[in-house]
Amino acid sequence: MRIAALVAALALAVTAPATPLLAHVKLAASTPAAGSAAKAPKAITLTFSEKVNPASAAASIVMTAMPGMANHGEMPIRNFTPAWSADGKTLTLTLKKPLPAGSYEVRWQAAGADGHAVSGKLAFEVG
Repeated sequence: MRIAALVAALALAVTAPATPLLAHVKLAASTPAAGSAAKAPKAITLTFSEKVNPASAAASIVMTAMPGMANHGEMPIRNFTPAWSADGKTLTLTLKKPLPAGSYEVRWQAAGADGHAVSGKLAFEVG
């Protein structure tokens, strides 16, 4: 009886359609790096673990604190142009003016081949 159950289970495993294991896209690297201090960057790059569908991607730059201003609210930075690398893995945000001193977050979302949207934040300082 055990042999019959084993044969049935093996037959089911062999005939079942294979489902590929899909990993979600992740932020693999950035410039400036997370938690780092930079000097007036003119570009921010986000490199993902796999090719990103540009239609699913978005990024914003937000100044979260300014030196000498205790109650500084969040301030969106809008003076940048986004561009994708040829391989579709790296998003470059080119700024028209270097970022002034302060704390920043880049808030991003993206989807890879599996179509699952993932989001995250990259925090860094400018001094």
